[in-house]
Amino acid sequence: MPDYQSPGVYIETVDSGSRPIEGVGTAVAAFVGFASKGPSEPTLVTSWTQYTASFGESFAGGLLAHAVYGFFLNGGSACYVVRIGGDGAAPAPAPQAMLGSFRIVAKELPEGDGGDISVEVSELPQAEGEQSQEERFAIKVKRDGKVEETFEFPPKSGKGTLATAVRQSKLIKVEEAGAELAKLEPQAVTLTAPPPAPVLPAKVTPDVYMGNEEQRSGVSGLAAVDEVTMIAIPDLMGAFEQGAITADEVKSVQGQLVAHCANLQDRMAILDAPPGLTAADLKKWNEGLGLKSMWATLYHPWIKVFEPQRGMRLIPPSGHIAGVWARNDATRGVHKAPANEVIHGAIVLESQLTHGEQNLINPTGVNCIRVMPGRGIRVWGARTLADASEKQWQYLNVRRLFNYLQESILEGTQWVVFEPNDDALWARIRRTIAAFLVMEWRKGALFGLTPDEAFYVKCDRETNPAESISRGMVVCEIGVAPVKPAEFVIFRLAQMASGTSLVSE
Repeated sequence: MPDYQSPGVYIETVDSGSRPIEGVGTAVAAFVGFASKGPSEPTLVTSWTQYTASFGESFAGGLLAHAVYGFFLNGGSACYVVRIGGDGAAPAPAPQAMLGSFRIVAKELPEGDGGDISVEVSELPQAEGEQSQEERFAIKVKRDGKVEETFEFPPKSGKGTLATAVRQSKLIKVEEAGAELAKLEPQAVTLTAPPPAPVLPAKVTPDVYMGNEEQRSGVSGLAAVDEVTMIAIPDLMGAFEQGAITADEVKSVQGQLVAHCANLQDRMAILDAPPGLTAADLKKWNEGLGLKSMWATLYHPWIKVFEPQRGMRLIPPSGHIAGVWARNDATRGVHKAPANEVIHGAIVLESQLTHGEQNLINPTGVNCIRVMPGRGIRVWGARTLADASEKQWQYLNVRRLFNYLQESILEGTQWVVFEPNDDALWARIRRTIAAFLVMEWRKGALFGLTPDEAFYVKCDRETNPAESISRGMVVCEIGVAPVKPAEFVIFRLAQMASGTSLVSE
């Protein structure tokens, strides 16, 4: 208290007794995979443009780019990317040639699509009766001597530079090397665009995926990033599909990924199954995987997406699923099961699952992706891989809700450390946590007509006996009733003498 020496009116700011708890983020994903360039430590990416600038534009070889693109397409806003299988060195510069004061640069092409690219500029004759004093040029882009693209400069709109005139080109891009081109003259340049080095190595071991925590590499390096709430390794199945890793090694990596999530207890593993599996095959794969864990989810089947340079391509769904989780968290909240949600970017599924086939694999914890007539391609499952002894954690939204609550309370009560351990402190703890849980109850995250039915907070002499206080411990007991998804909706229709009655459960 200040030492007052003279008469007057004084104002003091005092502590209100409770400090609000702010909910932590729940929609930060992490992706581990192969890229043509970029750093090997976890790197925050907040847009697709930022990803391409850091890790390259190519979809060739690996599946990391597809996963990140699907994440942002489905509503994700932030993720960490960990590049594996490379030293982070910059790739060789793209082939280029000068065209006046413009630099013609060959775009990165898919593996096997290289060739000799030439750019030919010819003057266009003026149309009959045209009085324009401006010369017009045709720009022909050839690959191996065959014209594949043709552009006009200046554009028909009369606006734009040479760079904008060829912006739709899939083979070249134009960079200004100096001042704006004053005059374009008929000429031709040739540049060789070899295919990029394969992103995916011919052989890869589980250690490459797991990395090293001290070196901040691989999955292990993500232990230092507390914001991450979900992890996917799309390139694991890409390597398996190409024979770069064995089935047993895949199971080893997935097991270590789940162990990583279980040890930290603040993130979930999104697993992919191999492509081409029937429902019966998938059940065997899941049983052979042996991962009965509340910290993991498994989705099936693979989805087909459009790749600008190759057309339709089959990819594992984990990246798109992570985006669906993020979108669901933003629009409804982490307590809402991320299911019955459309997967944006998925054009068709690898296989059409029937109701009977889902009956076979749903009890094992596999989340199906199905085509709903008139409603698009949707996620039709929200379960973890928890075993029978962990039935209370079988629903994904329940596990993620508790992750959110425990992390929020953990970060929002750091002020308690080293405070005097007495009744006043216990009362402040109760008020702080109760205020936070009331807000969550109002959002619909907790079950109950009143807050008393939805949760309780106990921090008093019963939870803090003298022995506990002597050891410097404050014990607060919290119980919450989470909302669970209406996974099975049953309508019972009974005929009555006076008509028809509809009863729902």
